[in-house]
Amino acid sequence: MSGQLLVKSLHIVFVTSWFAGLFYLPRIFVNLAMDDVPPVRERLLVMARKLYRFMTILAVPALVFGLWLWLGFGVSGGWMHAKLALVVVLLGYHHVCGRLLRKFEAGVNTRSHVWFRWFNELPVLVLLVVVILVVMKPF
Repeated sequence: MSGQLLVKSLHIVFVTSWFAGLFYLPRIFVNLAMDDVPPVRERLLVMARKLYRFMTILAVPALVFGLWLWLGFGVSGGWMHAKLALVVVLLGYHHVCGRLLRKFEAGVNTRSHVWFRWFNELPVLVLLVVVILVVMKPF
């Protein structure tokens, strides 16, 4: 097996794992925005904290293996520039999730569960575009 295929495989595994957190954390936010029962709220906050911490750890090797593919193996093209721009968007989304979590922890969330339902759709759309870019390499 070539080194590039191994790095690509590891990149896919860690990106998939990171995305699991990007998909699930906002769903926890939906429930936090809907529920004021203290024990339920505290359990959801514990889940959200642990998930955010874990998905942050998973993002690091996803980025490292992606950079290795790009810089170490010369994977390039116009599609790659678009993909990298979307990775920056995802990193911003990840950061915003952390800020929203801190607002929930402080008890100062002002957004509705409906807003969080829509917020949860952004990584789905980004993933769709990234997969199309990587598979089809349209430019």
